[in-house]
This record gives sequence, structure tokens and C-alpha cells, in this order.
Amino acid sequence: MRVKSRHHLRSDEVRAMVDRLGDRVGVDLDGETYERVDIEGSAFDLVLVDGDPDVVYVDDEPFPTVRGANRHDPDRRLVTVDAGAISFVSDGADVMRPGIVDADEAVAEGDLVLVAEETHGKVLAVGRALVDGASMPGDAGRVVESVHHVGDDLYAFSV
Repeated sequence: MRVKSRHHLRSDEVRAMVDRLGDRVGVDLDGETYERVDIEGSAFDLVLVDGDPDVVYVDDEPFPTVRGANRHDPDRRLVTVDAGAISFVSDGADVMRPGIVDADEAVAEGDLVLVAEETHGKVLAVGRALVDGASMPGDAGRVVESVHHVGDDLYAFSV
């Protein structure tokens, strides 16, 4: 991944992003510096918080990266999967109903969500909900489309 451009965010942009992340996923970004990075050939822009790639813009919506979520401990928009789903989700597979052990019932269809494993609560992926949170657990069907996961180019990004 090559950096196309980088620029520091203005204080009003930082405030808006921090407020949206606090409201949506319950994280508190408390950084000194915020830089938006445009990545060549990517649909995503990253925000480096104190040099760490903690936020990704997906369809102009700021959301924690996998690394950012694990660094800032979100408490909303979480979908928890069992041990049997870990290897699939970590490889970028969409999340299927049988692997889900818990889902935030406030999640609406189309929301971005964080997919975490049940044992340690570590986030494995960011995805888009294909159904609402209350409908996620069950016997069959795809319920979260993978957007970003452990081991992808975005996860491996460093400056």
C-alpha cells in the first residue's frame, strides 16, 4: 500500500470524528495528532492517531480499524463469534449465523460492526451488517459482510 497523500486534520474535523466514534462504538480517541492518509488504489482513507492506523473511513463514515478497535476497547456494534469461526473471519470470510454467539441488538441492517472472538474479546474484523443485530444468531445464512480483517493490507499498513 502506497501513501498518496497525508494531511493533519483540523480541530473541528477531529472533534466531529471523535464524537461520531464515541456515539457509534463507544470508543474514546484521546490522541495528540490526527493525520488523514489517502492510500493509492484503495477505497479507504485511514486516520493515524498518534501515528497508529486507528480509524478507517468506509463510505465516508469513520470507524475503528481492527487494530484501533483492539487498542480502544469499543462497547457497541459488536458481533461475537465462537472459536470455530475465528480462522474463517480472520481470513476475510463473511460471518455466518451458526458462528455467532452474541450480537448488539441495537445494530441495524447496513451498519458497520466489529466482529470479535468470544474467549478474549479481540476484534478480528470490521464488517457491514446484512441483518439487524437481533436477527443475527441462528442456524443458517450470511449476516455480516467482511470489509476489513486481521492480516489484510489495511491491517498490515504502517508508515
